[in-house]
Amino acid sequence: MTNNLSRQLNALGAIALSLVLGFAFYSQIAENILACPLCLLQRVGFIAVLFGLLCNIIFGPRMIHYSAMLAGALLGAAVALRQVSLHVIPGTPHYGAPFLGMHFYTWAFITFAVIIAGTAIMMAFSAQYEKVKYVPFSMQTGIAKIAIIAVILITASNMLNAFAECGPYECPGDPVSYWLFR
Repeated sequence: MTNNLSRQLNALGAIALSLVLGFAFYSQIAENILACPLCLLQRVGFIAVLFGLLCNIIFGPRMIHYSAMLAGALLGAAVALRQVSLHVIPGTPHYGAPFLGMHFYTWAFITFAVIIAGTAIMMAFSAQYEKVKYVPFSMQTGIAKIAIIAVILITASNMLNAFAECGPYECPGDPVSYWLFR
């Protein structure tokens, strides 16, 4: 696998993950269900993965970038598994509406598992680490530019949303309104 192919695959991964976060954000607004603290932590895990993908796109694939992705995915998977375990007890209400038969936290765990497996596979191709160099935005391919912009927009949106929901305080365990609009 060449360095350029690796950058393109990382760009596709960043776009796909941005769409996942965008859909979660859209569902939150459309269904008027605020993200719980565990949901927000899962988003932090996704954003950490996006950071590693973005570094691979801009600076070229490096083990440290893949390590950041794995760390973010492991954090997110642990939080998602914690949330799944809270809701599998009979009589315990679920949080949010199901999507394709499963709740978002279950989908998040599956997505993090796929990210961990995919990252482990990508790390194995040593040819991608040769001739690694920084590529400025103006010299990026079209798909890489889309990925960079999508990552920046979805990260900023989630940061603003988390601040609007929690403010500078600890997020409530069962949020019912935005802190900023009270």
